[in-house]
Amino acid sequence: MGKRYQVYLAILLLVLIGSIIGAANIGPVHLPWSALWNANPQDMDFQIWTNIRLPRILLAVIIGIALSVSGTVMQGLFRNPLADPGLLGISSGAGLAVAIALVIPLGLPAFLSLWVPVIAAFIGSLLVTLLIYQLSGLTKGNLSSLLLIGIAINALGGAAVGILSWVSNDQQLRQLSLWGMGSLGQTQWPLIIISMCLIIPTIVLIQCYAKQLNLLQLGEEDAHYLGINVHKTQRQLLILSALLVGTAVSISGIIGFLGLVIPNAMRLIFGNNHKVLLPASALSGAILLLVADTIARTMVQPAEMPVGLLTSLLGGPWFFWLILKEQWKRRS
Repeated sequence: MGKRYQVYLAILLLVLIGSIIGAANIGPVHLPWSALWNANPQDMDFQIWTNIRLPRILLAVIIGIALSVSGTVMQGLFRNPLADPGLLGISSGAGLAVAIALVIPLGLPAFLSLWVPVIAAFIGSLLVTLLIYQLSGLTKGNLSSLLLIGIAINALGGAAVGILSWVSNDQQLRQLSLWGMGSLGQTQWPLIIISMCLIIPTIVLIQCYAKQLNLLQLGEEDAHYLGINVHKTQRQLLILSALLVGTAVSISGIIGFLGLVIPNAMRLIFGNNHKVLLPASALSGAILLLVADTIARTMVQPAEMPVGLLTSLLGGPWFFWLILKEQWKRRS
């Protein structure tokens, strides 16, 4: 990693710290850091800080990291800048599994009920990821075919979730609606702990595969001759990426386009070296989701806009631009 890239990563880290400080001060209740140093733990301001605002900030950071890194891995595996967990239907698979877990009562003890959405989302995302991987081999990685497969999976997943919404009660319907638009408003410390226990080790493991991801950009045959067990590496990275997507979807709902926009933007700055691209995407994803969530919870006070709507407003034009860029490349 060159010195210039280290400087860029340090700048991103400082921006993230500044975003955290800014997000902590912004909200219906102004909570300056100076007032928290000597605050009584029983004060209302301190309770708002520790039980509402701080957990939400941490969740935005950890979910932003998970979604952006999973998008980076997908684009590296498929060697395609348009590969994204949402566009390929992976988020829909995870979402359908969570919807089933929410609507169909399982009668589990309370300490297990927290894990049910996470486990369900992981299974759903993993199944769809493996399906996409198998179909990409049949289509030889053709971009149009992959996008059509993703559209079909998203349509089927959306229809199934619609059926579950129709048979659900009012409380389940509200959960499904908020979760489908992507929201960090249901933040609780147990969810923070669960997400950190799953996402942080997974990120560390994926970073260990940075060299293998770089070699896979040369093609499967060349990577094999350079000593990489291609199929084993692909399978392991797919499982790790599915775990990231499943965990994020189960906790925050479907937040689209973050895994598409961030890796492409960081690739323009850092190139295709995943040793620096992965941490850069992680930091940038955390910044973007934290800023978007801060805007979402303050723009229409006292109401709150689902953060997934804002990321879609950003990602839609970016996706359109990427498609045009690919077409221009083919014509030239």
